[in-house]
Amino acid sequence: MPLSEDEQRILRQIEQELQQDPAFATRVHRVPRHRLALLSLGLAAAIAVTVLGLAVSYWLAFAAFLGVLAIAVSLERELRVILRERLGTLPVSVWLGGARRQPRDDS
Repeated sequence: MPLSEDEQRILRQIEQELQQDPAFATRVHRVPRHRLALLSLGLAAAIAVTVLGLAVSYWLAFAAFLGVLAIAVSLERELRVILRERLGTLPVSVWLGGARRQPRDDS
C-alpha cells in the first residue's frame, strides 16, 4: 500500500532533520574494520586447525570446530551491524519503493 503525499512529506522532513542533526551521527555504533579482518583470518586459521587436527586427535578437531562456530557467529554479528549501517544511509525514497523500475512496453 503506497504512502499518501502527506506521509511522504513527513518522512522527507524527518530524513532532513536527521541529516542536519550533528549528534545523530555520533550515536551510531561503528564497527572497526580491523576487527572484521581479524575475525576473517581467525576463521580461516580455525578451519585449518580443524582439518589438521583430524590427523592428531578427534578431540582436538572437535575443539577447533567449536572455535570455528564461535568465530563464525562473531563474524556474522559484525557483518550484520555493518550492513545495518549501510542500509541506514539509504534515502527514504529507496525504502518507499521509489527506485522501482517501471516495466517497458516494447511494442
